[in-house]
Amino acid sequence: MNKHMATQSASKDVTDILRTAGLRPTRQRVSLAELLYSKGDRHISAELLHEEAVAADVPVSLATVYNTLHQFTEAGLLREVAIDGNKTYFDTNVSDHHHFFIEGENRVIDIPGEVVGIDKIPSAPEGMEVVRVDVVVRIREKS
Repeated sequence: MNKHMATQSASKDVTDILRTAGLRPTRQRVSLAELLYSKGDRHISAELLHEEAVAADVPVSLATVYNTLHQFTEAGLLREVAIDGNKTYFDTNVSDHHHFFIEGENRVIDIPGEVVGIDKIPSAPEGMEVVRVDVVVRIREKS
């Protein structure tokens, strides 16, 4: 398969994924989805995705990248991983799992869901239900 056909195939797959998730496959959404999913499972910030888009000649603002990432998250295509109040990553792996956060590198890596055990979680307030529990384990190189 030549490169053009491979690109067309990837665009068609992404278009189908977006439509299945209930999102209109606009040119910007398709371009951003191709950038997001072309490298396998990964954790990416809006700023880094914006840099990748600029490098790939995708004309998109940082605000549009943020909006698109949040739309993809609401549609179940991404998982938001909040680190502190000011650092958010978007995870292309939406399965049940947890994360290591490598301090000093600002990098997030997966921990399989089954290796983390949580004995007790509080009951949800009246009228609410627990959707999922996210564990972020902070690590750094030993001194």
